[in-house]
Amino acid sequence: MKKYTHLAHINLVGHYQFITFRTKDSLDSYLNKLYTNDEATHIKQYKIDQYLDTSTKGAYLYDEVIDQIIEYYVEYDKALSEVIAVSIMPNHIHILLKENAEFPKIMQILKGGGSSRQIHKVLGTKGTLWSRDYENHLQIKSRYNKNKKGSL
Repeated sequence: MKKYTHLAHINLVGHYQFITFRTKDSLDSYLNKLYTNDEATHIKQYKIDQYLDTSTKGAYLYDEVIDQIIEYYVEYDKALSEVIAVSIMPNHIHILLKENAEFPKIMQILKGGGSSRQIHKVLGTKGTLWSRDYENHLQIKSRYNKNKKGSL
C-alpha cells in the first residue's frame, strides 16, 4: 500500500492551526483510496473523517490512554504552541492550537517521544504508534471538535 507522506503543510507562526493525526494502524487501502480521489478537498475530508470516526482499525485511544494524552497536552510546552482544543477519537486526534514556533517542531513534540512513550506504557506495546504524516487545515473546524469524546 502506498503511503502519502508529502502533503502540503503550512507553517504560520502566530496563527491558529487545526491538525489531524492518526494511529499508524488506522491507515488502510480504503483510506488511501479516499486520499487519492479527485473530489473537492472538503468532500474528501468529510469522507475521511466519517470513516475514521467509525473504523476500529488502530483504535487504541480509550480510557486511561485518553487521560495520559490529555495530561501530556496540558503539561505541554506553551512556548511552542497554545493548545485551544483537543478531540481524541479512538484512532485519531484533532487539535486546534495557536502556533508559537516552527510547525515541524510542534508536531515532533505532539506526536513524538512523550505522547508515544506514555501511550505505549499504558498499552504495554512498542513500535510506531502514529502515522508519519498529519493534516493541518486552514479552515477552523471548531464545530467538529465541540462535544467530542475526550475533548478538553
